[in-house]
Amino acid sequence: MLAGQDEKPKKVLCADAHGFSLHAAVRVASEQRKELERLCRYITRPAIANERLSRNAKGQVVLQLKSPYRDGTTHIVMQPQEFMRRLTALVPRPRLHLIRFHGVLAPHAKLRAAIVPDAAQQTSEPAQDQDHAHGQSARMSWARLLRRVFDIDVAHYVCGGALRIIAAIEDPVVIARILTHLGLPARAPPRSPARSAPRTHAA
Repeated sequence: MLAGQDEKPKKVLCADAHGFSLHAAVRVASEQRKELERLCRYITRPAIANERLSRNAKGQVVLQLKSPYRDGTTHIVMQPQEFMRRLTALVPRPRLHLIRFHGVLAPHAKLRAAIVPDAAQQTSEPAQDQDHAHGQSARMSWARLLRRVFDIDVAHYVCGGALRIIAAIEDPVVIARILTHLGLPARAPPRSPARSAPRTHAA
């Protein structure tokens, strides 16, 4: 038997070392919109699937495991208070960075400056698309957000040409007078009541 013959074959573009696992075999090109939506849905999925959550006759919360444990356990039964404590433990603290960098990408790494580009190299967008003159955009404008999320460029006409702001009207009285003159409702539509949370069925 050759050395290393009993070892499992390593997957391409996958690594598992020092307690960290990296899977870089899945790639989505810019024109693959469906694949990108599927990836975004996977990233933003909830912590627990509602289909695997239920309550038994005693009022306890029953969580069906996606994969059985090694000892054959398929369900976890807990009190509602215990279930809520486990859920709240998943909520991050306010103003806490959820992305941690290690190695040369760590904040105080000596070689970070040689790898991370400076502010002048990070931006590749034209100057008129920046929120600040110095390129240090702390927050995206609403026009950039619409273009980035919905692919709607409100800064240009459909037939071509750039739009520019002539005046920004903020006085509520003037806004109501203009909307009334145009035959449009001057008040915002009423908010719909919040939907109730889905209730789990008793097991």
